Amino acid sequence: MNQTWKLSPSDLTFLWDECPRCFYLKVVHGFNRPFSPFPKIFNQIDKLMKGYFQGKPTLEISSTLPEGTVQFGERWVTSDLISFPKRNASCFIKGKFDTVVEFSDGSFGVVDFKTSAAKPEHIEFYSRQLHAYAYALENPAPGSLGLSPISTLGLLCVEPIEMDRTSQGKIAYLGEASWLECPKDDTQFLGFLEQVLAVLEQPAPPESGAECLYCKYRQSARMSDFDI
Repeated sequence: MNQTWKLSPSDLTFLWDECPRCFYLKVVHGFNRPFSPFPKIFNQIDKLMKGYFQGKPTLEISSTLPEGTVQFGERWVTSDLISFPKRNASCFIKGKFDTVVEFSDGSFGVVDFKTSAAKPEHIEFYSRQLHAYAYALENPAPGSLGLSPISTLGLLCVEPIEMDRTSQGKIAYLGEASWLECPKDDTQFLGFLEQVLAVLEQPAPPESGAECLYCKYRQSARMSDFDI
């Protein structure tokens, strides 16, 4: 029986790399890891960044970007079905992006905000997540938000480096903003999705990630007298 799997852009980045077994269990069986609350302060910083850049020219993000404006923030996207000739299963992408900019030439760029130092390895690590949003925007499901073409993908990293007191008496964090552009390669991204489907089609979960604490805990529980 053919299956259609829903894939989250963030899971394609974080969960897949950390533990393919946990990824399989979540997508195929709906067996999620225990919920880990995200620190409220980071949600607040993220909200402030998105609010600040909304409506701003792209020059505020980076002088290397083409002329344009930040137009869309925090929108849900859903892609049309994705299938491959050699795969029985299909998939679709569903998630919520941070920000999309509209360039003066009519193309768009997907931007993700990060409260961290800019590191070159971030480009490859977050590439799948950015490509997933871009694919969903360029190939939307009926009724979902569609924007095309997506010409640019990248990360705006803001690293707090010092504090100061404003004229109103408030304490402010001052940060260094850095733009990291991710090369857009749809062929490579679709090849990755086909590999993901090949794993999801397997009758049993793959091996766990070497450092997955959740899988180590479950394994220890199975080997204990409590069998939990």
